[in-house]
Amino acid sequence: MKTVPVGVSARHIHLSPAHIDILFGQGYELTTFKDLSQPGQFAAQETVAIVGPKCKIEKVRILGPARPSTQIEVSRTDAFSLGINPPVRESGQIEHSPGLRVIGPKGEVDLEHGVIVAARHIHFHTSDAEKWGIQDKQLLRVKVNGERPLIFENVIARVSDHYALDMHIDTDEGNAAGVKTGDLAELID
Repeated sequence: MKTVPVGVSARHIHLSPAHIDILFGQGYELTTFKDLSQPGQFAAQETVAIVGPKCKIEKVRILGPARPSTQIEVSRTDAFSLGINPPVRESGQIEHSPGLRVIGPKGEVDLEHGVIVAARHIHFHTSDAEKWGIQDKQLLRVKVNGERPLIFENVIARVSDHYALDMHIDTDEGNAAGVKTGDLAELID
């Protein structure tokens, strides 16, 4: 059996260096709250508020390090609350997506685009992918055995020497299946 650890990802934001400067002050450095499953990635101590047409969500966790472009990842439930309709996309694919206002302690940024619902995916280290015969961008089927077992279709394989084996789903998906971070999923095909 091919098992993969599950990571349930809550709403979060990745900031560009320029937006960190605007929101927190020139030259500000994010501080680590906790390390994440992917090497070099961390949840920052810092949070921001995001504002859509219908509501404001406070204390949205920033994930570091800084990225070339600011990106906000929300669940479909968050999107309904905010009053926006973001596309389901892979991380980094933010073109033609809605924007939001981001509020930090020192300033605000009005994003023209950058909000997505993250496509479910599995990070594979190259060695794991080779061992299991998985190709980058391959679409997989994965069974989770939570309180309400289900099979996720179209789970994107993301393969790199910089990744650690981990399946990422959002809170809506985790709640639907009754799974939590640290549970195991079974790769079907």
